[in-house]
Formats: sequence, C-alpha cells, structure tokens
Amino acid sequence: MKAHLPNHPTRLYFIRHGEVEERYHRIFGGSRIDMNLSELGHQHAQALADWFEAGSLDAVYASPMQRVHQTAGPLLTNLGIASTVLPDLREVDFGDWTGYRWHEIQEKFGTVAFNWLETLENGGIPNGESASALSARVRPCLQRVVDENPHRSVAVICHGGIIRVMLALLLEVPLSMMAHFNIDYGSITMLELQPEKKHALEIELLNFCPLSDRAGVRGLSAERVLPAAGPVR
Repeated sequence: MKAHLPNHPTRLYFIRHGEVEERYHRIFGGSRIDMNLSELGHQHAQALADWFEAGSLDAVYASPMQRVHQTAGPLLTNLGIASTVLPDLREVDFGDWTGYRWHEIQEKFGTVAFNWLETLENGGIPNGESASALSARVRPCLQRVVDENPHRSVAVICHGGIIRVMLALLLEVPLSMMAHFNIDYGSITMLELQPEKKHALEIELLNFCPLSDRAGVRGLSAERVLPAAGPVR
C-alpha cells in the first residue's frame, strides 16, 4: 500500500462489530444475511464508544451492514461526527456456505470450516468470493482511508473477515496467514503507519475488547504472543 504520508504517524483503528443475534452464532452469515446485534452486542457498542475519548478520531468509515451501523451508532453520537459508508467493506460472501453452521460444513461440502481462509485462497467455496476477488474490492477502500487521512486517527468499523483482509494487504502476506490473528466481537486492532521507518507499519494493539477489559480481561498488545484463530460466526 502506498501511504504518501508525512513523518507524523497515521493511526488506523480496525473495529469489529459487536456480537450478533444468538440465532446466527457459529453460522456463516457473511454479506448475505444482514443480522442485528444481540443484547451483548449493544453492550460491545457502548463499551467501544466509551473507550474512545472526545476528539480522539478524525474520521470513521463503515460497512453498510446493519450490525456495523448498530455498533457505530453510540461512537458516532459521542464523537459528534458521521461515518463514511463504503459498500465494499461489507463482510465476505460465503456463497453456498451461507446459513450453515460450522459443524455442518464438513458434512455438506467436504471441507473443514476452520480452514475457511485457506479455502478462500483456493477458490473453494461454491458461489462464494475468492481471496483475490475479496482483496480486489477491499484494497481501494483501504487505500482511500489511508489517502484521505494522512497523520490522522481514523476508525474502520466492519467485520472479522474484512479486518483480516486489510491486515493481509498492509502486511503484504497471504490471507491464509491471518488465521493466526483472532478478531473478536467488539474488538479493536490499532496500527500505526510511520513512513520514516524501514518497517512503516506497526501493530500497536491487537484484538483488544473494551467490554472484556471492564471485567479485567485484557486484550493483546503487539508484544504478546498471537492467539490461534477462532470462529468468525
């Protein structure tokens, strides 16, 4: 990614929406099911809003999906700004997997659901997006966010799959490598772009959930060991 930034770092906050309705837990919903947040998901949204201080974000970009809008609402109210909705930040299209539970994928399609990132790279989800198609639609969104916000702080509120795509693009690694990154509901992953350094991208915060932090369960910083991937639900 070409940042074209001055020496002051740009901060990118990748935020995953809050928990969705219970009936969609451990189901491949993707972009074809426009689900709502659960009660806990609304708590995630409020905790995210409370974590950011007034004036701490210069801009917010968001997926068009309902679960993201409901997550973004309290934050935007606190900040007193509107979001820029980018349709191509919608979740992955899981094609024929849509609506099936994780444990049903092996039986129905002969593949292990937990290998979904690798399956995307191999174009193996019937009538679903491939990793190349997914990267092709997300890359312009990410580039726009970077180009429009030099040395600013900006949030991108979207989905677990899309956050993994953006990380893969920024780190210039295959999407399947993102299986090592857990992205929980209501979590924040923060990166700094610092073009004056040889390694211009630094992950400062990974999978930090403000709601869990209230209960004393800390998120991960870049110095800690990366967790194994969990379900995207």
